[in-house]
Amino acid sequence: MASNGYLRIGELARRTGVSPEVLRAWELRYGLLDPDRSPGGFRLYSDADERRVRTVRELIAAGVSAGDAARRALDDSGAARPGPLEDGGAVHALRDDLRSGLDGFDGERAHRALDRLLAALSIDAVLEDVVLPYLHELGDRWEAGQVSVAQEHFASNLLRGRLLGLARDWDATTGQCLVLACPPGERHDLPLIVFGIVAGRRGWRVTFLGGDTPFDTLERTARTERAALVVLSVSTPDVIERHPDALRHLASVAPFAIGGNADPERVRELGGAPLEGDPVDAARTLSSRALGFGA
Repeated sequence: MASNGYLRIGELARRTGVSPEVLRAWELRYGLLDPDRSPGGFRLYSDADERRVRTVRELIAAGVSAGDAARRALDDSGAARPGPLEDGGAVHALRDDLRSGLDGFDGERAHRALDRLLAALSIDAVLEDVVLPYLHELGDRWEAGQVSVAQEHFASNLLRGRLLGLARDWDATTGQCLVLACPPGERHDLPLIVFGIVAGRRGWRVTFLGGDTPFDTLERTARTERAALVVLSVSTPDVIERHPDALRHLASVAPFAIGGNADPERVRELGGAPLEGDPVDAARTLSSRALGFGA
């Protein structure tokens, strides 16, 4: 089908009220959209694409499943569509594609693999089964000298950008506020972003401060945002040991929890709650109120 696209995906999302992540999922899973490419490589969508998205939204609102709605919208337009990713072998191949793209400085390949993974799996599954294992493996390979600093930075920055894209609406809910930060001296914020994405999808309103955040900034933000909980992430236990007094004072301002590589008993001694397990599990546990902090 002819596309004659002129809309970037952000504008298509604004016009239709469907997030870019869902639009990409519908494009890859159902073949709903037929973008052109700009000279710079950007996807450009047409009026016909917009009409199909609106049709799918109306059908879903009427109780039709997303897959059936997409099929009906495509049948009405006479468009052909590719089949969805259905088997584990295809997902495994995409994991390998992602690793190869990130290791090889091939951003287009890595983005394409992530697009298809997000279309085939839930966001939680992509984070838990693909992104976190890759980051853990990347850290191990970096320590063993098997990847260069350049490779580690390229992969981390590309994934960070994609994760923040998934997190774009995490502060738009009316739920209780989570303030997320890494304490002074800690710059590894990717696990914290993963935690925030999962928590945000479960109703928490996320205020993300990122890496190397001063404690006075943390306390001021916790007060201003009336935080229900401050969540800190650390990659090594010594980060905590450098700031015991500041952590005790933080506990007088707002409840806090610490995830990552921290001793649970030491966290409790300092007035906090330990977040155990990987960031996805920790966010699920928090949202199920197992720690006593209601969402």
